[in-house]
Amino acid sequence: MTARFEMSKTSFEGLITLRRLPIADNRGFFQRMFDLNELAQAGWCAAVKQINHTKTLRKGSLRGMHMQLPPYTEYKLVTCLHGSVFDVVVDLRAGSSTFLQTFSINLASAENAALLIPPGFAHGFQTLENDVEMLYVHSESFYPQADFVTQALDPLLTIDWPLPVAERSERDQKAATLDQSFKGFTL
Repeated sequence: MTARFEMSKTSFEGLITLRRLPIADNRGFFQRMFDLNELAQAGWCAAVKQINHTKTLRKGSLRGMHMQLPPYTEYKLVTCLHGSVFDVVVDLRAGSSTFLQTFSINLASAENAALLIPPGFAHGFQTLENDVEMLYVHSESFYPQADFVTQALDPLLTIDWPLPVAERSERDQKAATLDQSFKGFTL
């Protein structure tokens, strides 16, 4: 079988960057968005339960930081379909060697890049241009009772967002910051 992804480990356990390898000819291209057999090598070991597509209209808009709590933790495969984003995760896993550290990457549709996020990471992004579209593949359905949102502008997280914040949802604006005593989530 021909590999359809180049995968690279990060310094965060289970967090993988991907680059899709499209097949192109004079008609255009074919690109595999998800392959359970290949992604299982990177740790994805569950069925796909939900796929979401977002469009964010305004450059500088901020979405995040979101995750689901146990028992509904999930893997996410995040891809920029159109435009580019500054994509960020923060490790909220209790006992992790990278606890409360952030990882960021520019995801651009032109680069076929994606991020495979394991359970225990909160995720968010800022649009770097107008009319950005993102695709999320989830290993778990959304459960409102397991929804966790932390403040993307939390000084404890020290995320250096590249642009002034143009737009945020009311939910994200009202999210609490993490307390200094926060010890993480046990998965």
